[in-house]
Parts: sequence; structure tokens; C-alpha cells
Amino acid sequence: MSARIAVPVFPGTNSEDETVRLLRDCGGDAELVHWTSAQTLASYDAYVLSGGFAYEDRIRAGAIAAHDRIMDYVIEGAQHGKLVFGICNGAQILLEAGLVPGTGPVRRPTAAFAKNAPEPHFVCRHVYLKLEIEPSRCAITAALPPWALVPAWAAHAEGRLAASPNDLEQIVSGDHLAFVYAHADGRVDDAAVPNGSALRCAGLVNGAGNVLAIMPHPERDGWNFNHLDRCSGDDVLAPSGGAALFRSFLEALS
Repeated sequence: MSARIAVPVFPGTNSEDETVRLLRDCGGDAELVHWTSAQTLASYDAYVLSGGFAYEDRIRAGAIAAHDRIMDYVIEGAQHGKLVFGICNGAQILLEAGLVPGTGPVRRPTAAFAKNAPEPHFVCRHVYLKLEIEPSRCAITAALPPWALVPAWAAHAEGRLAASPNDLEQIVSGDHLAFVYAHADGRVDDAAVPNGSALRCAGLVNGAGNVLAIMPHPERDGWNFNHLDRCSGDDVLAPSGGAALFRSFLEALS
């Protein structure tokens, strides 16, 4: 029996359908769980928090959702070793819940994805995420090759990693910096960063390696029809591109 994956839906979530479809097309058993059915989350084996604007991003993106009843079950699952994967708004929620980087108490965040810089504008831009850790450091990336490049779309107004100098030092020393922004050829520099993110950060992992938060959307570069110039095979409906990260996630569950 395959692992059951829940994609929780908060008020304001808006990328849940694409997330479920790509998980299924990559061979996963995924389904939506509405916030009114939060109590069912305990029965699932893993969680993927998708993008959107949970609770209208009031206060800060992810700040209110981090205290939703849904997160009681996600936090408990993460603490018992379940895989948790957050994308964009899902990543913001995981940081606000203190699950990532996980260097402080639960629901006492030590870092956040803040408003973009130098201009606090919404960014919509194709990007590449470069794996910055050893693949095995994070269960969700373990099936990727070293220094893997994952294509995705940055689509956010609050994607800049922000933290105190001490907390940024802990992120680096604790090997929490999972992905950085890069060019298509793998080069890493400030020009590849769409939002002024500290450490050029595109994604963070917790200490145990079972919770991953990334800001860009790999599911928006997840099928051949999203990028006909670099198809994998002749089937335009086949998963490819950003689907590599979803496949790695499912490999960990198997």
C-alpha cells in the first residue's frame, strides 16, 4: 500500500490542484484536505503545503496559518518523522511555525520569508534552484544528484530570507541551506536571486532532514507542456522539469 499524502487547504490556498496533480502524475497517492477536516490529517503519512495566500497573508505571509489547527497535526507529524514539504506560501508557513530551520522552539520562528528587496514588489520569474546540501542530508532531496538544478517559477511578494546575523550563522553552520538560486548553467551569483534573499536562499531544511521549505514553484514547471523547448520525451503531458523534486519526495516515501 502506497503512502498517503495530504495537501492541506487553508483559506486562501490557491496552488493545491496543481500540487495534487503532479504528485499523482509522478505516482503518488495524494489528496486535498480542507481546513474543516483538519482532524483527518493524523491518518496521512506525509504532507505537502502548497502555495497561495493563506488568510490573505495578514500580519506576515504564513503567520496566521502557522497557528491554524491544521498545523497542530503537521507539527506533530514532523516531530514523529513524517515528511513535510512546503512550497511558496507553504514554505512561509513552515518558517512561521518554527519547523524550518528548526533552530528554536515550535511556533517561535528564527527566520522568515519577508518582503522582496530592493523593491517590495511581486516577482514572477523563471528560476533554477541549485541543491546546496549533500542530497542525503534531506530525505526529500535524497534521490537527486549532487548539485542538482531544479527549474521552477518564483511567484511571490515575500520570498526574501530574513533573520538575525546569529540565526543566519546557525543556518549555515547547521547545514540548513538546502537550495540557492542559480542560473541555468549552474552559476550562483546575486543576479540569479529574484528577491534579495539572504544567503541567496531558495530553500531550507530542518535539522532532522524531514522538513523542506522552498520558495519557488516546481509544480509550475512540472510537465512537458510547461516548457516545450526542453521536453523529456514526446508526451506533452508527461511530468518533467520541476517534477524531479516531486519524484525525489515520493522516492523517500517509498
